[in-house]
Amino acid sequence: MPTTAAKASGTVSGEADPVDAVYAQPGAGVRFDWGLAGASELGRVCAALVVVDVLSFTTAVDVAVGRGTRVHPFPWSAQAEAYASRVGAVAAVGRAEVSVERPWSLSPAALRRAPGTPDLVLPSPNGSAICAAASATGLPVVAGCLRNARAVARWLLHQGYGTARAPIGVIAAGERWPDDTLRPGVEDLLGAAAILDGLAGARGGLSVEAAVALAALNSVPDVAAAIRGSVSGRELTARGFADDVAIALERDASTVVPLLRGGIFGRA
Repeated sequence: MPTTAAKASGTVSGEADPVDAVYAQPGAGVRFDWGLAGASELGRVCAALVVVDVLSFTTAVDVAVGRGTRVHPFPWSAQAEAYASRVGAVAAVGRAEVSVERPWSLSPAALRRAPGTPDLVLPSPNGSAICAAASATGLPVVAGCLRNARAVARWLLHQGYGTARAPIGVIAAGERWPDDTLRPGVEDLLGAAAILDGLAGARGGLSVEAAVALAALNSVPDVAAAIRGSVSGRELTARGFADDVAIALERDASTVVPLLRGGIFGRA
């Protein structure tokens, strides 16, 4: 019986476990997966990761970094305030808790209106949690969304990623069900696919998973309408945050490439 450590590394007595190895989508220069588990799997084998959480973490990161703010991703918890105090930052509050005194939140619209701040701790249960975990790998981690999809793809290819030796892992964050399991989201599938579209010419080619995700994008005649009509889009709109959806749909409006260095997002 192989040990847990051996199974996790994909080796038993020095030999690759073919079952474990396939989950990493071997041989492709561009790979695609979902959520924290997918990021963990691709983080073992890829040279760079792109995390996509369109509504709204990575869109908020794009907006904030574009205004000169350094963003600290942090898992959604009551500890964010204490962490912000330790690192000399301000902590974002929930969308409904925005006030004159605390104008920063996960809402991209609120971040556009808020005064600039040098450092912002931005917690969320999906994109932020994935980025915070991925930072421990030491890999370059990029925050991607519809707003900066073209810029992110160009930067990655310019850096030499996208080969079989230096593959890119694109991670759609998804949402959470009440039991905390992953709920795949249309918005993150299409956001990730917009980045995959820019990476389609990578020398290492797309994995089957990445190619199927890209095919989903190509089959949608109106991406904005699809995201507005999705569960996540309708949820935010019903809560009074239609402006956040509108900002997230500003496809390729941004040239910012937020890169995670030392646990902090800044311009690449």
